[in-house]
Amino acid sequence: MPTLRDFRARTIDGVDRSLADFDGKVALVVNVASKCGLTPHYAGLEKLFESHAARGLAVLGFPCNQFGAQEPGSDADVKEFCSLNYGVTFPMFSKIEVNGPGRHPLYAWLTAEKTAPEGPGDIKWNFTKFLVGRDGRVAARFDPRTEPGAPDLVAALEKALG
Repeated sequence: MPTLRDFRARTIDGVDRSLADFDGKVALVVNVASKCGLTPHYAGLEKLFESHAARGLAVLGFPCNQFGAQEPGSDADVKEFCSLNYGVTFPMFSKIEVNGPGRHPLYAWLTAEKTAPEGPGDIKWNFTKFLVGRDGRVAARFDPRTEPGAPDLVAALEKALG
């Protein structure tokens, strides 16, 4: 049975990285976009990261241009946008596909897992959030509209952090 540690992804700076680097951490994996109505979620994600990183939280951002072409720029453009507009310090990765035949293997795994409150299946939109426990297994999945500070997401995060 795969876990987060079994996957690799290219960072936004073009470096191949093993997600085993986040072994033992709680990870919030999010497909992100810079030109979306939900883009302000970056602020909440950064706030969660800053307030919980010391307890073992990693927020992992995966830019994706599959929903309304809302992430049209290069990786460098995305990195600059996130830094200048939201002060993002959490790990960001290179643009990927989260649905369809070009779906990144990480997202093939995430979307196949039985999850709640949002169930398995294709990603509906930007900012779908997957909570992965310290054991590397998916603990929860949240709808794109779920704010990073929403009580149900924070409660699941606190439970995962222990």
